[in-house]
Amino acid sequence: MHALANDGNAVSPEAQAVRAQAAYVIKVFEQSQALFGAKKAAISQLMALAAEEQTVDPIALLIAEQFLRALPNSIPLPEFSIDPDGSISLDWIHARNQIFSLSVGANNRLAFAWLDGTDKGHAVARFDGQQIPERVIEGITTIATNGNASFRIA
Repeated sequence: MHALANDGNAVSPEAQAVRAQAAYVIKVFEQSQALFGAKKAAISQLMALAAEEQTVDPIALLIAEQFLRALPNSIPLPEFSIDPDGSISLDWIHARNQIFSLSVGANNRLAFAWLDGTDKGHAVARFDGQQIPERVIEGITTIATNGNASFRIA
């Protein structure tokens, strides 16, 4: 839906009407506490943290917000921190030895690392602003559900 609401190349009256309707649907959805409440609170928390930190990269902040909006509702929301280079860390911590950490910078590359018992690794995936790569979803889900199972890096 966000793809339809974003400015594109189409300039016809029909395209503008579709864009306006998509923006309206998103606005109504995001105002609903039942449908978007937890994500809205997480985005507010992220914005408050960014306001406290002078080093946050505004593009990283925008991409982190897009990531949160794209995150499936079945996945728990992360903890946030600002890295010294201005990127934003999103962390899912189930236990001391079960962690999935994702770094959002000023480009479309998501660097992530995980520790799941004795299994650990790191990788990079591209994020288009709308669809979270499956291997990132799989990694978060593994940690968030206490899976103790390694996941593949394709």
